Amino acid sequence: MSQDLKGQLMHLMAGNITCQDLIELITEYLEGSMSFSERVRFQIHLGFCQGCRNYLSQMKTTIRTIGKLPAEPIPDEVRDELLKRFRTWKKG
Repeated sequence: MSQDLKGQLMHLMAGNITCQDLIELITEYLEGSMSFSERVRFQIHLGFCQGCRNYLSQMKTTIRTIGKLPAEPIPDEVRDELLKRFRTWKKG
């Protein structure tokens, strides 16, 4: 199947979910907090996109690995800096 045809089919079946959208929605997907229709569109995109399937697999592996790490307290200044960066990461 040509990439152009594949892209057209994915657009028709999955709506406008792009790879970037999928990356931004992956936490909701993994937590099961998406609506049924969003989840179906998400899964359709995955069915057409090997790169996004790879990304999902990497995220699941990361979650499993982090889940095995011992809990250690984060120093207040490190936590505050991380929160600041997370809150402003899209603002550039």
